[in-house]
Amino acid sequence: MNNLLNKRRAGVLLHITSLPGTSERGELGQEAYNFVNFLHDSGVSVWQTLPLGMPHRDGSPYQCLSAHAGNPDLIDIDGLVKLGWLQLSEQCEECRKTPEGYKSCLLAKAYHGFLERAERRDWDEFAHFCQEKAFWLDDFTLFIALRNVFNQQCWNQWPEPFKERDPKSLREARHRLSTAIEEIKFEQYVFFRQWMALKAYANEHGVLLFGDIPIFVSYDSSDVWANRKVFKLDESGEMLVVAGVPPDYFSATGQRWGNPHYDWNYLKNTWFNWWIERMQTQLEQFDILRIDHFRGLEAAWEIPADEPTAQNGQWVKAPGKALLKAIKAKLGSIPLVAEDLGIITDEVEALRDEFNLPGMKILQFAFGSGPENPYLPDHYERNCVVYTGTHDNNTTLGWTHALNDYERNHACEYLGNPSIPLHCALIQSALRSVANLAVIPMQDILELGSEARMNTPGTTVGNWKWRFQWDQLPHERASRFAHLVSLYSRN
Repeated sequence: MNNLLNKRRAGVLLHITSLPGTSERGELGQEAYNFVNFLHDSGVSVWQTLPLGMPHRDGSPYQCLSAHAGNPDLIDIDGLVKLGWLQLSEQCEECRKTPEGYKSCLLAKAYHGFLERAERRDWDEFAHFCQEKAFWLDDFTLFIALRNVFNQQCWNQWPEPFKERDPKSLREARHRLSTAIEEIKFEQYVFFRQWMALKAYANEHGVLLFGDIPIFVSYDSSDVWANRKVFKLDESGEMLVVAGVPPDYFSATGQRWGNPHYDWNYLKNTWFNWWIERMQTQLEQFDILRIDHFRGLEAAWEIPADEPTAQNGQWVKAPGKALLKAIKAKLGSIPLVAEDLGIITDEVEALRDEFNLPGMKILQFAFGSGPENPYLPDHYERNCVVYTGTHDNNTTLGWTHALNDYERNHACEYLGNPSIPLHCALIQSALRSVANLAVIPMQDILELGSEARMNTPGTTVGNWKWRFQWDQLPHERASRFAHLVSLYSRN
């Protein structure tokens, strides 16, 4: 385990889109820096976000158009104005009508402003970025340009030469769409420039950035289009099996995610290069990484593609040990957290423990099933990360309202602090525990109910939209949280 995770720390879980502001969603602007200041003032040294990729229309950061690219919707427009590349008066009236048009229009104007007014060092930095990221950027930018031409259709619906990546057709498309491709490269350059500036500011203020890697990638992505051999597809590029999980705590019919599975034999024969490159991109952006659905590195649930739910599938072994060894050999000892929730076997735990990776403990799962429940703090070891809940759970206040009498009585008796509300007692329990890292979702710090839930697994409507406002964090509440961080010797 990397020593960043071997220290007693407190963290806060908040995605960038949930930051306050006047735009459609949170961005990498001043409010992000204000949030770093809040963490620093609270004695918190870890900011955990969700994946930063470019989502599909449902907004899920776990189903993105690239495993490498950043989400241009997070770009701070004011930052481009300050650089002199954009004047807000340049925005056309038509684009003011939709959030998507607003951001796209301004980024296009900023690109032309960059061409006209950027300084030499900015040009050099842009050129270096394009060269350094070419291993994914060239395919991604062509993919997005073509996707725009073909009305956002999935790549398997494109005309055959483009679906099958005919070399001549792709060369002609790169030439024909060169301006659009350069604009997309510019968006990625700006995203990474702004993110790395935020990361530097956070690190300077003693705050580590904690990112999340979805174990699978979206079928409709540049990754699958450009690297079909990495995935289990038939000769025409269609999926025979899709990813998900069997029936569990979240869903009686399981979760059918619909992602393609990996062809692990191909990955082993290519020294896991695709995965290693993916990890390198994330390590540039974050100080700590979580592998979402870690158990899929030991065995993954394969569902026949024609099955409407996840009920009928099978567990298929994966070479997680070989993969993690390859990553360590290439990248060294990196700060990884294993999301080991769900149906966890002895083999999954052995894989996690062999690489000394901290697993996750969720306090909302701890009560109502007796003293052997592994999520009760009595069973923790230092090498773990404890949460009151995650982005997939209800807020802790919302959770308390849904408890039955037995669960509520168990929680109240176990926590043994009748002087404070149950949701507050859970925060104290997480911070007081022996876990090296305790992460509290921002919704719980603000004491918000179910209306502030970020995601409900198994649903596709109404998720990923929650945002907070600073007036929800009065001085007394912020001070109380900072006091608890200090009281339990976390930073």
